[in-house]
Amino acid sequence: MSTVAHLVEVVVPRRFGRGFRWLVASSWVSNLGDGIALAAGPLLVASMTHDPFVVALGALLQWLPPLAFGLLAGALSDRLDRRRIVVTVDLLRAAVLVLLGATVATGTATIALVLLAMFLLGTAEVFADNTTSTLMPMLVHRDDLAIANSRLMTGFITVNQLLGPPIGAALFAVGHAVPFSAQAALVALGAVLVSRVVLPPHRRERSPETHLRHALFGDVTEAFRWVLHHAAVRTLVLTIFTFNITFGAAWSVLVLYATQRLGLGPVGFGLLTTIGALGGLLGTLSYGWITRRVSLGDIMRIGLVVETFTHLALAVTRTAWVALVIFFVFGAHAFIWGTTSMTVRQRAVPTELQGRVGSVNLVGTYGGLVIGSLLGGALAQRWGVTAPFWFAFAGSAVFVVLIWGQLAHIAHADEADAPAPV
Repeated sequence: MSTVAHLVEVVVPRRFGRGFRWLVASSWVSNLGDGIALAAGPLLVASMTHDPFVVALGALLQWLPPLAFGLLAGALSDRLDRRRIVVTVDLLRAAVLVLLGATVATGTATIALVLLAMFLLGTAEVFADNTTSTLMPMLVHRDDLAIANSRLMTGFITVNQLLGPPIGAALFAVGHAVPFSAQAALVALGAVLVSRVVLPPHRRERSPETHLRHALFGDVTEAFRWVLHHAAVRTLVLTIFTFNITFGAAWSVLVLYATQRLGLGPVGFGLLTTIGALGGLLGTLSYGWITRRVSLGDIMRIGLVVETFTHLALAVTRTAWVALVIFFVFGAHAFIWGTTSMTVRQRAVPTELQGRVGSVNLVGTYGGLVIGSLLGGALAQRWGVTAPFWFAFAGSAVFVVLIWGQLAHIAHADEADAPAPV
């Protein structure tokens, strides 16, 4: 076996099936496009306005759609053809990006138009991302989910967080429309790749009287009831909701913090995400070693402490290289948390509930971000760009004390017996 073939076999094992390989390829390509936008989007808004509240509004309009449409996306993904949903909305997302790039290139873009585009892109991502998260348990055996998810997470870190932002910042420096055109091409290619995935039957049988109202109220109510009665998943949703209020407050003005507080330019702002991704890559690659030695409950406890003190450290520092070290540590925490949360949820949730329970988690995730971004914009406008970080530190510290005992629910027997990723 050649070196390249051996590497492919290690990253995407043949035993996981061809569908897994197409899904990974699609995820990595789409995530590269989204990574480009991570830097280019905030830079475009910041180039058009210096108002902290408007900048925070840009983040809010990207985080609002999951809160508004997450439950609908989950209900539909459990009723319709999941592959078709992903392909359709990704192609629509590519079309919006083409139009955005054209208005920026011709100088006709306004801040209102850019914010509208962010909202539309965020809405499309809700349906794509929620539905995509249901595909892995359909393609890979549950005992291999930790490994499979770590492969997706490694790709996400590498292309979305590590490569994408500096590429996006560099393309933005070349021309403000260039990164959005590049993202459009990559998202469209991702749609083509995921169209090659063959899924087992999964659509629920519907009686003649079944309609959207039932999908929203009956199906979603069932998902909420399931989450409330499952201690581990319930704890995850509550924790991510609360911590994303504090995280959203601080990160909603991150582009202003980087430029005004740290004195970084566009490329330097992209570098913050890159450094965080390097930390995340280390965390993900060492995830198997960590989970063999530390319980999942303790992993979550340590992560919450790390995040709490991250906000404090960023609030007090004015030095760019110190901030980069902080982002490296935070990146490791973020991706260890993300892999743990995803694996716990996918193992615990029945296939027919994957979309809806995922949407409940999505609403918790982005509900916190929306509330946090509103608070962050207002705090920064009134007291400066470090005020959201002080709020994030204080709020996180209080919640850590309150949730500490509940995190023991994460380490239940189902995860304890499962193999760790390699």
